Amino acid sequence: MTSQKLTICIDRGGTFTDCIGFLGKPGKPETREFVVKLLSEDPANYKDAPTEGIRRIVELATGKTLPRHQPVPTEMIDSVRMGTTVATNALLERKGEKCAFITTKGFRDLLVIGNQSRPRIFDLSITKPEVLQKCVVEIDERVLLLNSAAAIDRVDNPEQIPGAVEGISGEWLQVLRKPDPETVRQQLRALYDDGFRSIAVCLMHSYTFPDHEILVGALAEDIGFTHISLSHAVMPMVKIVPRGASATADAYLTPCIKKYIQGFVSGFDNGFANKTTKLQFMQSDGGLVPVDKFSGFRAILSGPAGGVVGYSATSWDDINEPVIGFDMGGTSTDVSRYGGAFEHVFETTTAGVTIQAPQLDINTVAAGGGSMLFFKNGMFVVGPESAGAHPGPACYRKGGPLAVSDANLFLGRLLPDYFPKIFGPNENEPLDVEIVKEKFTKLANEINAANPDDQKSVDEVVYGFIKVANETMCRPIRSLTEAKGHNTSNHTLAVFGGAGGQHACGIARNLGIGKIILYRHSSILSAFGLALADVVHEVQEPSAEILSRESLPRLQERVEALTKSSMTELSENQGFALSDISTEVYLNLRYEGTDCALMTLKPADSWDFESTFMQLYKQEFGFALTDRKIVVDDIRVRGIGHTMGGDRRLTPKHELQTLEVKEVDPKSMRDAVTSVYFETGRDDNVPIYRLNKLPAGTNVPGPAIIIDATATIVVEPSCSALVTSQHITITVGKGEKTRVTTEMEPIQLSIFSHRFMSIAEQMGRSLQKTAISTNIKERLDFSCALFGPEGGLVANAPHLPVHLGALSHAVTYQMNYYRDDLHEGDVIMTNHPAAGGSHLPDITIITPVFDKGKIVFFVASRAHHADIGGLTAGSMPPFSKELYQEGAAIRSFKVVENGKFDAAGIKHYLYDVPGSYPGCSGTRLLRDNISDIKAQIAANQKGINLVKSLIEEYSLEVVQAYMGHIRANAESAVRELLKDVGQQHKGEALTAVDYMDDGTPIRLKITIDEATGNAVFDFDGTGPEVYGNTNTPESVCYSAIIYCVRCLVAQDIPLNSGCLVPIDIRIPPKSILSPSETCAVVGGNVLTSQRIVDVVLKAFGACAASQGDCNNLTFGKNDTNKGAGWGYYETIAGGHGAGPGWSGQDGVHTHMTNTRITDPEIFERRYPVLLREFSIRQGSGGEGYYRGGNGVVRDIEFLEDGIEVSILSERRVFRPYGLKGGGDGKPGLNLWIRHQGDTLLTLNLSGKNTALFGKGDRIIIQTPGGGGFGSPDHAAPKRSARSPAPHPIVKASGSLGAYKEMQEST
Repeated sequence: MTSQKLTICIDRGGTFTDCIGFLGKPGKPETREFVVKLLSEDPANYKDAPTEGIRRIVELATGKTLPRHQPVPTEMIDSVRMGTTVATNALLERKGEKCAFITTKGFRDLLVIGNQSRPRIFDLSITKPEVLQKCVVEIDERVLLLNSAAAIDRVDNPEQIPGAVEGISGEWLQVLRKPDPETVRQQLRALYDDGFRSIAVCLMHSYTFPDHEILVGALAEDIGFTHISLSHAVMPMVKIVPRGASATADAYLTPCIKKYIQGFVSGFDNGFANKTTKLQFMQSDGGLVPVDKFSGFRAILSGPAGGVVGYSATSWDDINEPVIGFDMGGTSTDVSRYGGAFEHVFETTTAGVTIQAPQLDINTVAAGGGSMLFFKNGMFVVGPESAGAHPGPACYRKGGPLAVSDANLFLGRLLPDYFPKIFGPNENEPLDVEIVKEKFTKLANEINAANPDDQKSVDEVVYGFIKVANETMCRPIRSLTEAKGHNTSNHTLAVFGGAGGQHACGIARNLGIGKIILYRHSSILSAFGLALADVVHEVQEPSAEILSRESLPRLQERVEALTKSSMTELSENQGFALSDISTEVYLNLRYEGTDCALMTLKPADSWDFESTFMQLYKQEFGFALTDRKIVVDDIRVRGIGHTMGGDRRLTPKHELQTLEVKEVDPKSMRDAVTSVYFETGRDDNVPIYRLNKLPAGTNVPGPAIIIDATATIVVEPSCSALVTSQHITITVGKGEKTRVTTEMEPIQLSIFSHRFMSIAEQMGRSLQKTAISTNIKERLDFSCALFGPEGGLVANAPHLPVHLGALSHAVTYQMNYYRDDLHEGDVIMTNHPAAGGSHLPDITIITPVFDKGKIVFFVASRAHHADIGGLTAGSMPPFSKELYQEGAAIRSFKVVENGKFDAAGIKHYLYDVPGSYPGCSGTRLLRDNISDIKAQIAANQKGINLVKSLIEEYSLEVVQAYMGHIRANAESAVRELLKDVGQQHKGEALTAVDYMDDGTPIRLKITIDEATGNAVFDFDGTGPEVYGNTNTPESVCYSAIIYCVRCLVAQDIPLNSGCLVPIDIRIPPKSILSPSETCAVVGGNVLTSQRIVDVVLKAFGACAASQGDCNNLTFGKNDTNKGAGWGYYETIAGGHGAGPGWSGQDGVHTHMTNTRITDPEIFERRYPVLLREFSIRQGSGGEGYYRGGNGVVRDIEFLEDGIEVSILSERRVFRPYGLKGGGDGKPGLNLWIRHQGDTLLTLNLSGKNTALFGKGDRIIIQTPGGGGFGSPDHAAPKRSARSPAPHPIVKASGSLGAYKEMQEST
């Protein structure tokens, strides 16, 4: 037996637990390695997979048998390093610790409302994950930030204000109310007596003033709470919502982790307890921490983080291309990027919980080998549903559904004879091939029955799913790299995870990547990466400094203190020599007046953060704001204890320089031959090689299969694999592609659906990167779309409901306007409602795509500009009566003609013309307008390039044919919906009417031909246009209808003009839905559009009315004496309507809007306001078997005189309707609490009003509730065949997930 001790690294994944033990230094030739792979859950054979894995490794290393029922001895183990999904699973399954949330009075519903957006915009049931806390306690305390960014009446000597204190960030605050210790003690005691032992405390502005939290924490500790999460200690960053969610996640998850660790340690002798054997865990940021420092909210990516560390050390060196990490396991596919430094994100949402913590930017893009396979609506669909570990894919012998792993097994890409025999009741059976054949044969028969003119073999059907799976995964990879300003093809693909090797060549070929690297431990790289990981200790503090020469000494002093703290922890508490410790210093920087902060690493040899930040900003967004000050939001020091002495050079670079390459000899080296299906058909003579039998320097041409102990690597035709001592490097050839014809083929239909959407998405990424305004860059208030040569919509992204369908009207108008006068190099600008516009701030840029002198497509982008002139700043006046009062109205203008940009023309249309009207101004932000218009033009050009690449790849005829096929697919889905509804109603017309608060009716009659699925939507009887601004352009009416239809179809279908082909929409001219060209429309876009949706859904009987409103609140100040001014705009959530099978959600945005609301701390930091309350308006939802959702109460106190406040709202008179016996929701109410001398007045502002508020005045907005569904006294109403059922939310994570969430909540 050796005297060396084992280092054991374990990655507990969703399906498998991977374990690797080392005697010696990881990655060295002389080191002995022991690999074990086992199921993560197998209760019939062992309680805990990591414990069982360690037991088996010790057995292999010692040659001794260790009975399962005895504790595992640790005398031979130096350390155990683990990445675990315990925290992630507890979060996903909501099986964490019972905990309570303690917050400031007025904010008890803070985490329920969150940012007020809904997760899926087409989900009528609005399925949201439940919050983590079981109880909320409000503490009567309050602090106020002095001198907000917009404050005109500034406090020059804040220290003289009674109760003033200076916060950690340097900001001054005033303590308005201190918490009463005895009252708080009683509140906490009541919680303790109710069985709570874990609490999270998050008070307003505690990131900079933690005193009140510390008081609450001390009282809780005295009472006996066993876990206390104080938000300022968990993550001291501004934004109370994510900070509160992070603290709650910590209180919810950390006790679970401690219980798991206690159970894990109990499976061993006392080595861990005595600390003779080290136990370390991987955090989400890619660093290890000792067991006593491991916390729940930093553990979400504990498992996949090891893989990023692993491929960064084994695949990248400083002369190579950057690397895309592709980790495909049994239950998830994770994508990341490494270019010499770990890429972190600092705010992510997992399972509905937003967490503030440094995390590697790991993006879950699919469900891995467990991604389920479907044939839906004539298309091949892969995921996002997952078979998981239980039951797993069909081949796991647990009765599971068909999944990607089954497809690989059927096609011969996964070989049962070489796969661990760990299945069946005795965990000794191979993968089940027969059940897979049976299920795929049945599915192929169903597909062929649906396509009698295109009969496919079972091989062709199954390979079709592999092609669709690959394209499904490639689409987010393109988005990830494009978003960071990189070309996807200029990367190496590092492939790992158990299923990665089967898809590597296909993924790389689709992405245009020429080289793949697989480390020899690719299938267990997340476990291997733990051996290469460093121990990390981070410290962070908030700041509010302006980066300047004057502030730099103060910042350096704070950095020095944080560095000392971090190094002391690593050296004195964790035993690292000072020579093995390094530190990284970061400042979280942003331009003043923006939200976009970038964590900026200090240059190695200077403190020139400004240049580094500007370079980083320019790479990310394409420009720098040289005239803006730079704000320091946070100071962060990352202390690193190097575990490998800095020696992590495990790439093949040096070996390849001297390697002698020889072609493989199939006859002598192959282990067997097998039958595999490829793009070119089935090949029955594919050689199988065992990796351990291939000497370094062997080149294996495809097709071939290389088998490792825990991985199967498919080398496709036209590819070749070079074996080195530690790696396989695959060179990817172009290969043969099946010729695609113009005939509709369901596999290609799915692929083209992804490709068309990818074009629109990449246009959006380009626009966001290069735009300058907050609306576009940070709120993502834009849409990009692709259109056919006749102007019909092909693909639209991001999915803003109010833009759906409307953009097509704009393109069609311009086609008819110019006819033959459009040429290559022309770009059109428009925003007029009569020309397909929505409201005037939404400027549309349209560019024709030419091929051989002929228009073959159009691309367009529509973006909300912050100002385009008119009566008021922001161009959304609440009392506009004529269109000119709302700003520039442009019917058509060639902003680029023959390639020449017309800046003078923009000034004429945006500044000169609107400023010529009485009482109106031209745009107040001309420079920003021009910059954003240029960004839109650039986004369109990106789309043109991608369209031309697609045409080059497939031919114009094929691309346009599939444009038509995809539209026909959407049309078919809508026809099926209408046929079902028509049959249910036996030919009777569907009718509905609802009213605007001024009494204007919106009336709808829907007649359906149940045989053909054609329908007429007739709005005859709708009220006339109004002398106000609730008139709605026809294009917005179309958007509302296409939104409703997509919701009612209740499945993912391509959103394009095909959706409206079966529908004949009839709108009476000169009505509120088709107003005269000079009518004001700003309210129609944000108010009337909601009422149209209410009417359509009422006619279908789909659900009760939601709040039917956006609650548009604007306020601001223009101080001409001081030359300063500011403005603010928000929309406010309300109640959600109940439906068949669901109760309404409280405090959420519905239907045609999904805007996020500003975090309360940011709100008060920027503007002279005090947010007194933001809570659920209890009892405002309608009664019913399924209750309507409640609205919210938003109470804002103004801290300066002369602030102009405007409210533009609806449903203050007519209540949101209930259905099927359900009660109506309560109407909204807008109140002005006004100081008039010594008198305090309460005034009803009605639905639409503007007033000048004084210091101490308040506006209280009570938003409408949603209607109830079904009588509360009767049984549950039946769900109609087409009523959308609540379904689990499957969402992307990492920066892609955050972008997608922002995209659908602008």
